[in-house]
Parts: sequence; structure tokens; C-alpha cells
Amino acid sequence: MATGSGSGSGPEPGVWIGGGVHGSAVSFGGSNNTNTVHHGGAGTEAPTAAQLLDAVLTLREALVREAPRGDDRTAFDAELDGIAEQLEGTETIRPGLPARLRAALERWAPLVESVSAAAALGSLLGALGG
Repeated sequence: MATGSGSGSGPEPGVWIGGGVHGSAVSFGGSNNTNTVHHGGAGTEAPTAAQLLDAVLTLREALVREAPRGDDRTAFDAELDGIAEQLEGTETIRPGLPARLRAALERWAPLVESVSAAAALGSLLGALGG
């Protein structure tokens, strides 16, 4: 069992996962303490442009259903739309696009932290490495 050394009065509760986690993204914590582990396993292929596009569009749709309207969501929607345009009709993911998408997810984390589609997109980005 792992234990952490938190800033509170004692050690933070530990987490132990028996067995293995393969082809998954797992996040622990809330807004102030999040640790995400991406594990693709040996021999896992990087996602295709079509898979990444599908995940971006799924997140975009989930935001419409689940995230509050406002200037932040409008800006994030526009950013996702621009990324989707770059992925449409292509078979390869342009260099720099995964980093741009990761940065957008980090920048808008408070907006997407409760949207499960963001975890799926994060998993694909994790499989791309970096």
C-alpha cells in the first residue's frame, strides 16, 4: 500500500491497485490534488487521427450537455473546433497538435474535470507520449 506525506496532521490515505491496469487512464484526486496515470502497455499502438478526432468531438458534445455556458466554455469550444478542423480528412496527426490539445485541456481543466469524455481524450493523448 502506498502512503503519501500530506500537509495535514498525518499521512494521506494510500491506494493500492492489485493486478494490473492496461490500456487505461486513471485519475485520482479532486481539483487541488490530481494524479493521472496513463498506461498503454507494451506494444500499444498510438491512436490514429480519426480516433483523436472522435474523442475531440465527443468531448465537444459532452461540454454542450454538461458544462455551464459562459465565456470560458465559448473559448474552449472554439479551440476544440479548430483542432477538429485540423484532424478532419487527414490520416496523420500534425506535429505539435497533441501538445496543443494537452495545453488546452490543462488550461481549461476546471471546466472539464467533471466531464468523463475529457478522461478518454487524455488517455489517447497519453498513448501518443510526451
